[in-house]
Amino acid sequence: MSSQFRLDRAYKKAKVIPFDDDSKFILFSDCHRGDNSFADEFANNRNIYFHAMRYYLNEGFTYCELGDGDELWENLKFETILRTHKNVYELLQMFYADNRLEMIWGNHDMVYRDPKHVKKNLSSYFDHKTDQEVPLFPGIKYNEAIVLQHKNTEQEVFMLHGHQADFMNYTGWKINRFLVRVLWKPLQVIGISDPTSPAKNYKETIRIERRIKKWIANNNNLLTIIGHTHRPRFPEAGELALFNDGSCVHPRSITGIEIENGSITLIKWQIATTDDGILKIIRVPLEGPQNLSDFITE
Repeated sequence: MSSQFRLDRAYKKAKVIPFDDDSKFILFSDCHRGDNSFADEFANNRNIYFHAMRYYLNEGFTYCELGDGDELWENLKFETILRTHKNVYELLQMFYADNRLEMIWGNHDMVYRDPKHVKKNLSSYFDHKTDQEVPLFPGIKYNEAIVLQHKNTEQEVFMLHGHQADFMNYTGWKINRFLVRVLWKPLQVIGISDPTSPAKNYKETIRIERRIKKWIANNNNLLTIIGHTHRPRFPEAGELALFNDGSCVHPRSITGIEIENGSITLIKWQIATTDDGILKIIRVPLEGPQNLSDFITE
């Protein structure tokens, strides 16, 4: 089964969401929420992420998480992650209650492709304070891919994690999970990086991007947004329309993609210092805004 076949299948089975120029979406991926150990890369940026998410909640954005939200290779149980980052999940609950939460599974949370696993682990949790089961995300569904379809222009925005173009992280994900859990997590604590990760392997990142670019070229330059490699990407109009929202585990910052007013923008949230020595979290546009219509191929 080739990467082109897997990408085709993800597109054909994608959840379709209509949108227009009044719609607002924020895309993050690769949060890798963990257990607050030295291996939990999300822990360093959780305050930045929480502040950014609260901003998007108040501004009426729909949150789309493009995979690897929960770090379920290094951690056996979601319950551990939930207890560690409870405030984050309470915020996600607010998006979900307002029908503004869309979730995609990646390789590190690939167990979520099984609806039974999702229902068992994410519908509710046991509250030790009240000794009762409390609703978390009852009825939530994870998708392999999502297509945003513009109501007027019918332009499509194809969103997925991107590991469909990475054989070992899609077909052989259980092998990689075993290696990460048993071997690389202990080594990561002392500073040795996992060489199986495309985020740490530049050559593998290039290969993955090349395969997805080939698929985009064969599909009328369909605007496609991925994560997986952790490398932010924002092409110029007229280039192959492969975007990447980056990750939430960059050193001291997180990156994402906003879709608003019919435009797309690559953004970064980071901690900045004011002249009087006050630390504050700020939003920094990196690329764009660029009209989505600029990527329509006739």
